[in-house]
Amino acid sequence: MESKRRKSRQVTVGGLPIGGDAPIAVQSMLNTDSHNADACFAQAKALEEAGCAVVRIAVPDREAARIFPALKERGIRVPLVADIHFDWRIALESVAAGADKIRINPGNIGEAERVREVVRACEAKRIPVRIGVNSGSLQPEILKKYGAPTAEALAESALDHVRLVESFGFSDLVLSIKASAVQEMIGANRILAARCDYPIHLGVTEAGSRHFGTIKNAVGIGSLLCDGIGDTIRVSLTADPVEEVREGYAILHAIGLSAAGVDVISCPTCGRTRIPLIDMVEAFESRIGEIRTGRRVRVALMGCAVNGPGEAREADIGIAGGDGYVVLFCKGEIVRRIPADEAVDTLIEIINRGDF
Repeated sequence: MESKRRKSRQVTVGGLPIGGDAPIAVQSMLNTDSHNADACFAQAKALEEAGCAVVRIAVPDREAARIFPALKERGIRVPLVADIHFDWRIALESVAAGADKIRINPGNIGEAERVREVVRACEAKRIPVRIGVNSGSLQPEILKKYGAPTAEALAESALDHVRLVESFGFSDLVLSIKASAVQEMIGANRILAARCDYPIHLGVTEAGSRHFGTIKNAVGIGSLLCDGIGDTIRVSLTADPVEEVREGYAILHAIGLSAAGVDVISCPTCGRTRIPLIDMVEAFESRIGEIRTGRRVRVALMGCAVNGPGEAREADIGIAGGDGYVVLFCKGEIVRRIPADEAVDTLIEIINRGDF
């Protein structure tokens, strides 16, 4: 997968490299009131602890820009991005307040001179700009040309904004095209990836609940990552932002793009199953946060001792059910039998020890 990855230029966001050969960064966004420093800190800290690489913050007015020094003074270390709409002066205030990146849609900032002022401020502070385009904010002339927010319309809008910013001599950019329609999002980003070498941020916007939203994002983000497209991702959900981070890493694990973490393999069960495998898998997944490993580990939980070790031979470690017991196996080779009710504890203990 790494050999197929699109070669993009690299930018730095608060010390974090984005694009090039840097790892794909999982992002999220605060949903707390940007004027409430205590609430924002608590959520930003939770995201940081969950492994979130970049945190975006809505800045609805100039006063809200104070959140950036407030969070940094309290010890938040992940890069913080200011999400700006409509008022270019809020972007200037956020730059001055210490935001590590500015996200704008030039289409709703207004006249070109206002965009120029934002770019100049970012250039002076050496911070990048993320150009964000979505299906609800296309320029009227582009919407008229295509009749709808098609993939081609979205890509043309983004590239028009890029040309505007480049005309000011600025190229420290990250690009993002989002849509709630998965196929349009995929198509637009494929066009964008073919026509420029800027880093691309991926996500399906307004995707829905944790269940449906994760499915839509997995299809959209996952398809593009499998094409080698994408340098940062956000799984937008109507849920706790920490869930966005967890699901983002789950997508990376599923594709094989994570350098560390746990990849769970489990069978759907059948009439041969003699252990409560569904409950065991749920219990194991709920405790993945207890696992500390610096490498990628494939863990199999299989219902049948006859076929389990063979079907999950590529797993690093796993269990397969018997009648009230499980066999523990490593790389397809059975190691020993253990009681079924000790299986989850044993797996976690062995993985943390690393002796498999």
